[in-house]
Amino acid sequence: MSRQYNIALIPGDGIGPEVIREAVRVLKHIEKRDDRFSFAFREFPWGCDFYLRHGKMMDDDGMEILKDYDAILLGAIGSPEVPDHISLRNLLLRIRHDFDEYVNLRPIKLLEGAPTPLKDARREEIDMIFVRENSEGEYAGSGAWLYPNSPQEVVIQNGVFSRKGCERIIRYAYELARKKKRSLTSVSKGNALNYSMVFWDQIFAELGKEYPDVETHSLLVDAAAMFMVKDPARFGVVVTSNLFGDILTDLGAAITGGMGIAAGANLNPEKTFPSMFEPIHGSAPDIAGKGIADPIASIWAVSQMMDFFGYEDWGEKILRAIEDVLKEKQSLTPDLCGSASTEECTEAICRLL
Repeated sequence: MSRQYNIALIPGDGIGPEVIREAVRVLKHIEKRDDRFSFAFREFPWGCDFYLRHGKMMDDDGMEILKDYDAILLGAIGSPEVPDHISLRNLLLRIRHDFDEYVNLRPIKLLEGAPTPLKDARREEIDMIFVRENSEGEYAGSGAWLYPNSPQEVVIQNGVFSRKGCERIIRYAYELARKKKRSLTSVSKGNALNYSMVFWDQIFAELGKEYPDVETHSLLVDAAAMFMVKDPARFGVVVTSNLFGDILTDLGAAITGGMGIAAGANLNPEKTFPSMFEPIHGSAPDIAGKGIADPIASIWAVSQMMDFFGYEDWGEKILRAIEDVLKEKQSLTPDLCGSASTEECTEAICRLL
């Protein structure tokens, strides 16, 4: 019997609507070729334009509306007209937090045909999976702003690290490393952050006793950044906190073809709430509406979504089609030195599928 998946679309701002449209094209393309599943879509107009009209990033009952969907596809959030801390915290971070999407899964993989600034780097040397804590840590939004507009003004930003939060993300990473038969590297900064990161390191060591078959390493975040450039082959699965994961995965995007082809999954592994899949390139307002945005990141996010739904065969097929387009170099958008439009790039991917 065919399973219908209900997908909430939040195209958002800038190039978001353009790339989400292409992601939907791919999903409609593959559902015609497999009788195991189908998709139903509903689009929501939330984002910065919505904020400028209504004074809020989403409807008051937006989270209640979204909670019964199987997944969310997010395009991009951000506008020069809305401060980033408002747009980010009141939509993207709210969904991540309230739906307990505590795993941010980011593949840092050099596909064949993708450019890299690393001299002489081989495809097989850059193939890592980042498991980023996605619900608390440095992005918990805890703190205070005291004595504003006075000489005594003080701002306090707290990092929140719970045992539950650390254990579940680190355990997820251990399980993934065991499944993939890869090494696991924990990235922290225990030498300077003497509470949060020492606590993180302690839990990583504690859980490691349950996984004697997993090769483990621990690195300070600055050393990890250096080795991602100098020796990326040393990494298999990487687990780290919210802030460090955010920064290091953008570095990872830079060494694997650029932000235009980088995707991310925000997972609620227990599926008590919908998970959210997104390109991570941002809204790129300078090219919005020109029809040249790279759709590859949003289509890679679709590949991640199919993996999460249990159709790993389609996740792999989509990724291979992306790689074939990168190798052919005939249907690439300008960010990858091509001259194709957004739609032409997607058409090539669908043809290869």
